Amino acid sequence: MLSVKSELLQALRHALEKLSPGAGAKAAFESPKVAAHGDLATTAAMQLAKPLKLNPRQLAENLRTELQAAPPYQQWVEAIDIAGPGFINIRLKPEAKQQIVREVLMQTKQFGCQAQKGQRMLVEFVSANPTGPLHVGHGRQAALGDAICNLYQTQGWNVYREFYYNDAGVQIGTLATSTQLRARGFKPGDPEWPSGENAAAYNGDYIADIAADFLAKKTVRSDDREFTASGDVDALDDMRLFAVAYLRHEQDLDLKAFEVKFDNYYLESSLYLSGKVDDAVKKLHDAGKTYEQDGALWLRSTEYGDDKDRVMRKSDGSYTYFVPDVAYHITKWERGFEKVVNIQGTDHHGTIARVRAGLQAANVGIPKGYPDYVLHTMVRVVRGGEEVKISKRAGSYVTLRDLIEWTSKDAVRFFLLSRKPDTEYTFDVDLAVAQNNDNPVYYVQYAHARICSVLAAWREKDGGDVASLSQADLSPLQSAQAQALMLLLAKYPEMLTAAALDFAPHDVTFYLRELAASYHSYYDAERILVDDDLVKRARLALVAATAQVLHNGLAVLGVSAPQKM
Repeated sequence: MLSVKSELLQALRHALEKLSPGAGAKAAFESPKVAAHGDLATTAAMQLAKPLKLNPRQLAENLRTELQAAPPYQQWVEAIDIAGPGFINIRLKPEAKQQIVREVLMQTKQFGCQAQKGQRMLVEFVSANPTGPLHVGHGRQAALGDAICNLYQTQGWNVYREFYYNDAGVQIGTLATSTQLRARGFKPGDPEWPSGENAAAYNGDYIADIAADFLAKKTVRSDDREFTASGDVDALDDMRLFAVAYLRHEQDLDLKAFEVKFDNYYLESSLYLSGKVDDAVKKLHDAGKTYEQDGALWLRSTEYGDDKDRVMRKSDGSYTYFVPDVAYHITKWERGFEKVVNIQGTDHHGTIARVRAGLQAANVGIPKGYPDYVLHTMVRVVRGGEEVKISKRAGSYVTLRDLIEWTSKDAVRFFLLSRKPDTEYTFDVDLAVAQNNDNPVYYVQYAHARICSVLAAWREKDGGDVASLSQADLSPLQSAQAQALMLLLAKYPEMLTAAALDFAPHDVTFYLRELAASYHSYYDAERILVDDDLVKRARLALVAATAQVLHNGLAVLGVSAPQKM
């Protein structure tokens, strides 16, 4: 049907050009708001009426006449109706809708994917400082980042996944001193342990585990580093390096359980060691975008839409945290990434204007609006009807690994992607393990497994080959339920494109739930394994195409498509 739609769109474009040169740019289809009105609609006549000084209804009549004479409309269109002030509703013949089944079965995993663009894109996500286990908020970010990467890969982008983390600074110092206190035998609640609302200490049990392994002189390995402990409780720097490596290893285990992989780990410390921070500051100074005041160095960020100028270097000589961010994003641009997306918590909202201001002020050719940001809220976890606020291991929050162990990787991914990133979300553990239609991931996966069961029964009885179904005679697919299912299959590529442009993987979850519901309705309406071989093969082709699209959509989310449940 995608090829059919392309033919019809080209004919519409040609007809509009005949009515008014240059009007072909108005050629576009949309879905009628009421399904009964047709399968495609266009408002081109209404858009052109005013500039042409014509009655929109009459213009729609003229356009309909042109379309009815066009060969693609004669071949694929059953009726063209005019509604209201000039809406044109198009009803397709059943054979036009049936083409989508063949297209899906021939393209299989590539259905919905665009050709390679030759463009490079970097998505930075998770980027958790190595000071503790990954929490549920990191999980939402991991699911979002990975799904957005997958979405853009379907659109032909060469996508690069990057994890940026702070391996120095105040938080890492707190990690080291907390580990040292544990190694000396102290624990939270002891007089020697820092206390109070802003106490510089991490209280989770994982700190005791780090201290014990440090004293045991163990070696820890992560994706980007390795360190062997000295066991010397007074060697604070050794303890810092060991703790960072230990927690990076723990985070790797979290990400492995979530099946998220990165192409690169970028260290904040490298920006200082390589001189990139000083170089960025020099660029801003040379561009005349800085000034000294009250012993501090300021950026003229108000020139770029920020609500006030920002301190770059404090009076004590240290840089504020957005300065290395500017240096880091300059490196992204210099590495050839023309599109960059940062997935971060909503608490980072204030950094957007100042980072973008710094990048514009640096005058290195970076376009306005670079980088893109996707901000997400935190996640509440409910179990047994009550909110779960802490994990024994982490001490202050629910970890990503807790959630995976309580439910499954698939459930966590699907649930965390089922709402817009910036909306509050409550993760219901009991719902995530329920095997019923109220559980959205179960509902979608069950539709796929149900189809696989039908196909397996056919193979076992008739020795059928799914690949051969792409050549099946599809003419028996005439029922309302079959045609509704085919129309929904045809929407998949456009849905992917829109979801990518809007950084909206939740659109994929909505689509998959709708597709699963449409399949279940079809299954309830028509028996598939009938005696009539022509009808049976047509229906098998339709459900096999549905399984393929369910599989493809779940893969975008990083969720499995089981054959049995």
